[in-house]
Amino acid sequence: MEFHVKDLSLADEGKNRIEWAEMDMPVLRKEIRKRFIEEKPLKGIRIGACLHVTTETANLMRTLKEGGAEVYLCASNPLSTQDDVAAALVKHYDIPVFAIKGEDEETYYKHIEEVLSRKPNITMDDGADLISTLHMKHRELIENVIGGTEETTTGVIRLRAMARQGALKFPVIAVNEAMTKHLFDNRYGTGQSTIDGILRATNRLLSGSTFVVAGYGWCGKGVAMRAKGMGAEVIVTEVDPIKAIEARMDGFRVMPMEKAAEIGDIFCTVTGNIHVIRKEHFERMKDGAIVCNSGHFNVEIDIPALEELSVEKRRVREFVDEYRLPDGRRIYLLAEGRLVNLAAAEGHPASVMDMSFANQALSAEYLTKEGKDLKPEVYVVPEHLDRKVAELKLKSMGIEIDTLTPEQIEYLNSWEMGT
Repeated sequence: MEFHVKDLSLADEGKNRIEWAEMDMPVLRKEIRKRFIEEKPLKGIRIGACLHVTTETANLMRTLKEGGAEVYLCASNPLSTQDDVAAALVKHYDIPVFAIKGEDEETYYKHIEEVLSRKPNITMDDGADLISTLHMKHRELIENVIGGTEETTTGVIRLRAMARQGALKFPVIAVNEAMTKHLFDNRYGTGQSTIDGILRATNRLLSGSTFVVAGYGWCGKGVAMRAKGMGAEVIVTEVDPIKAIEARMDGFRVMPMEKAAEIGDIFCTVTGNIHVIRKEHFERMKDGAIVCNSGHFNVEIDIPALEELSVEKRRVREFVDEYRLPDGRRIYLLAEGRLVNLAAAEGHPASVMDMSFANQALSAEYLTKEGKDLKPEVYVVPEHLDRKVAELKLKSMGIEIDTLTPEQIEYLNSWEMGT
């Protein structure tokens, strides 16, 4: 088996952590994997996955393999790989992995090429780098592909742009758009793990600080909620008037980044867009301002502009780079502007990824059965699968809910009864 990981001697430690995460993923472990073992719905399917190589991802890969698939995995971000997990997948679960934490850009794309060389029938992305590389450099492989899945907002944005331009050549299911994904993973997962990453990197007290959140989508909502819960005064910046009103109604101050830059202590971008924090913002920031990103790519913060403004740069802590400006002010960039929750921490807790990866597994099964009849477009997760994941999660939590009575069903399907 070919693979490229940092150190196979880390495998036992990784296996322990994979098993620890598995305990908190009952939907994937009990409900889906058990059925996959019996039915083998993915038999004969090659899955190429470009995901964050974490303990939770490892349990998804195991489930897909138990379902009969050949699975090949590379990282979707140079800093998000957990090297012990990568080693464990290779040594203990016989899953080829091509991922090393801190890999340079050349190695990152070489690893994507390794996965694509296996001629996947289903692609599984977090950020759409696998699909975009396939479409740009390996169009001859498209004929092998039934369809793909996409895990994150940034990837969905890219894929919808491809679809609008007619560049997308096979159907992709936007797992990120599942209600059981973005309402929970994006909000509660990103919220907790981003704060976790900031605290691990800096060991700063959030209580009493001014915390600026750029973007108030589901991820921004989660980060703002958790920062407030830690005692910070939270400011939200937005370009969408509806989201801006929502942020204000949720109790946060709302203002342009230009104004927030002057008063913020900690800044976190979660927009999926480019250069949200720019030169003119750095020029206004106070001495000691901390800047980080929890959006997928490291483009939300204009790092080249910060480099150009600075007269000195040094690493003061792991994942903390100090940029000194000509007037002596210092700005601190966390995790090189990459996903702070995965670079400086461990990413989302397993219990929330349980639902997201249940959607991934069921979407792969759905594509295996239905993909050849779908047009090359971006689809949401079928509602019956989304609801099934919610039902399984409630079952695993020991929670029961009501069901509609025949009378209620009839009433909801009628129009005659009024005031």
